[in-house]
Amino acid sequence: MTPEEMKRRTRAFAVRCVKLAATFSKNTAGDVMGRQLIKAGTSVAANYRASCAARSHADFLNKLGIVEEETDESVFWIDFAPDVNLVKRNRVAGLIVESQEILAIIIASQKTAKARRRIKSKK
Repeated sequence: MTPEEMKRRTRAFAVRCVKLAATFSKNTAGDVMGRQLIKAGTSVAANYRASCAARSHADFLNKLGIVEEETDESVFWIDFAPDVNLVKRNRVAGLIVESQEILAIIIASQKTAKARRRIKSKK
């Protein structure tokens, strides 16, 4: 997957997170969890985009680490919402899969980048 494809994918993920949060009940739980999901889900896209513009290899790895954390947090909120009756489990199943796939891609990218750094440092 190219960086441009991943930018589109993380942006689409962010849009889905915002739309899901908008369906949450208008009560304390819905407001707080919706806000948390929006913050984490949109951060995935924003920080992936920032990683593509990193100024150094270390900066790139740092930003990917943030993407990993925010994606994992998004998984939590998406998966937790049905447990507190904010949404039906079947409504979020596809978004959980997408978030887990994005997380796997980011982790694989981190491993590849770290391996490349080790190879370069040996030369």
